[in-house]
Amino acid sequence: MKIPARFSPILFGAMLSAIMVALVSAFVLATTQGIHAGFLAKWAVSCLKTWPVAFVAVTLLAPWVRRAVGSMTVGPG
Repeated sequence: MKIPARFSPILFGAMLSAIMVALVSAFVLATTQGIHAGFLAKWAVSCLKTWPVAFVAVTLLAPWVRRAVGSMTVGPG
């Protein structure tokens, strides 16, 4: 099943924020508490709590970041 292209900014925000939250929360948890018996459960709770914040931030900030990057770069030769 394909999602209509008009939803691509939302899908982009959902996927990017989920990946980033998973990676960063695992890194922070591992470096602050170490890998332990309850690591996966704590990691899952952390991801579920922080993903909504990251999703909204990525979705709202992505257009601004694209414009900022566009103003700082030049096209090919």
